[in-house]
Amino acid sequence: MAGSLLDNTEFILDLCRFSEKLITEEAVRKKYRLPEDVWQGLGNDDELVEAIEAEKVRRIRNGTTAREKAQQLFASAPDVLGKILNADDNVSPRHKIESARELRAIAANTGPENGPAADEKFQITIVLSADERLTVDKRFGKIDPNDGPIVDVKPQPRRAPITNRETDDDDLDTAPLLAMITANKRRDDGNGEPI
Repeated sequence: MAGSLLDNTEFILDLCRFSEKLITEEAVRKKYRLPEDVWQGLGNDDELVEAIEAEKVRRIRNGTTAREKAQQLFASAPDVLGKILNADDNVSPRHKIESARELRAIAANTGPENGPAADEKFQITIVLSADERLTVDKRFGKIDPNDGPIVDVKPQPRRAPITNRETDDDDLDTAPLLAMITANKRRDDGNGEPI
């Protein structure tokens, strides 16, 4: 039986989590229906012990162990904050207010409902030239084939070329460009030295 369990990565993961005190012996034994004699014999299987140790090292290195332990500790945070909030008058009002803020933050930031709404969209437009724009319309979340084209190149009407070198105050497209050129006019008298 230990040979078949050795190939079961979920079983090895659960034993690793048991050794890290993340789940109980009772939970592991119940999940895999392990009688007492099999449970006692698992510690004598060197291959299984090596596989569990390798999994523990992997989980420590990638941060999974710390993350799962932090999640378990964090789960008790609302109880602690609730005790501070509901404590008698010996607790500072400032501590009660801070615990209420933290509880509100915990209540508001848990669960998938705080992600972007499924019907929320965003649009990115990149101007390629005077005639073409690249537009990306996407919905947050999963890709829906019924969303239509993801990339749409839309030709824009071409403006008449500017033939008059003098600027008009009404010419809104060129006025900022000319103002920028005027502001950055060379002041080095053409000798090539920087200002």
